[in-house]
Amino acid sequence: MNTSAGSAHRIVVGVTGGIAAYKTVQLVRLLVGDGHEVHVVPTADALRFVGAPTWEAISRHPVTTSVHDDVAQVRHVALGQSADLVVIAPATANTIAKMAAGLAGDLLGTTLLATKAPVLIAPAMHTEMWQHPATQANIATLQSRGVRLIGPDSGQLTGTDSGPGRMSEPAAIHAEVVRLLEGVRDLAGLRLVVSAGGTREPIDPVRFIGNRSSGRQGIAVALAAAHRGADVTLVAAHVEEGVLATVPDGIRIAHAGTAADLGERMTELAGDADVVIMTAAVADYRVANVADHKLAKEDGAPSLELVENADILKGIAASRRDGQTIVGFAAEMPTADETVIERGIRKRRRKGADLLVVNEVGWEAGFERPDNSVSIIGPDDAVVAQASGTKREVAEALLDAILQLRGQ
Repeated sequence: MNTSAGSAHRIVVGVTGGIAAYKTVQLVRLLVGDGHEVHVVPTADALRFVGAPTWEAISRHPVTTSVHDDVAQVRHVALGQSADLVVIAPATANTIAKMAAGLAGDLLGTTLLATKAPVLIAPAMHTEMWQHPATQANIATLQSRGVRLIGPDSGQLTGTDSGPGRMSEPAAIHAEVVRLLEGVRDLAGLRLVVSAGGTREPIDPVRFIGNRSSGRQGIAVALAAAHRGADVTLVAAHVEEGVLATVPDGIRIAHAGTAADLGERMTELAGDADVVIMTAAVADYRVANVADHKLAKEDGAPSLELVENADILKGIAASRRDGQTIVGFAAEMPTADETVIERGIRKRRRKGADLLVVNEVGWEAGFERPDNSVSIIGPDDAVVAQASGTKREVAEALLDAILQLRGQ
């Protein structure tokens, strides 16, 4: 038996009424291939996208949406009681709202109320629905009850829409299932401080110098570390709307606006940390004289004097204590004279980081994308790891590299 989690488990896969249901067929195939006993519980709307014969053929178990089937076995509660894990993919806004309210009008609803197993949801909906305050409040409620969240990713949705709301890919959900079932706690006992997002340097009360960082990579690192047992503090600069809603209560969050704010918070928190990961995109320069009023167009184009911000990563690396691991991120573009890797090596030396994660950026690469591709440069200037895929997958590869460096 080929079982990723080490032994067979009983997994309930809830499927709700979204077009992303077709992806869940591959997720069920992966779980069955691992040797798990998989029971698919669709909603009635889900069967309008993928029919019951498909789910029965892939899972090798009968499929129903009704609480009135198999009454003798009390199936409407038995599935939840016997489950080792419940996965909802896709989880629509409607289903998330029902879960938050504790509604149980079908087999999936009763299963969720009857289970004491971990629950993992993979949201999928249009961006406006995901960002709606009601959905965000429902997500916060579920997370406060211990429900795990993966995604949503940002990318192509149905029609011509694009943005956050895309269901995570089956491989990413499968990897998260494996982690939950294995209970990997290889970061237990370590204190991590992770920065995320982009800083903003004010020009006047309404304008600023900023960057395109969404904060998703840093938050993916924080989530992955917490799931692996670390004590995590996240220092969040400006992040894409709705991203912080994916952070569970177990991760402490501090906020920062400018590079100076971020530097102050990171320096303060770094002293007690075993690992410091500077994922945030920090502005290199700030305006020397910030206007105390909104600059008026009729006054003409302003001339802005810029001054260099302090190098936060370099400062933290210089004051590191014994046994502390310092990790930096570098968004680079190749030049006529240097590759991205060569630029990364030079930057790691200059800043003094133990590891430097380098990714190539451009108009269509790096920022504001659901995926990433990185090279991780180690203390001897060698590339110790490379990773491509979702930002969560990149985060896991980085944590593996940190553990390897620390000899754990």
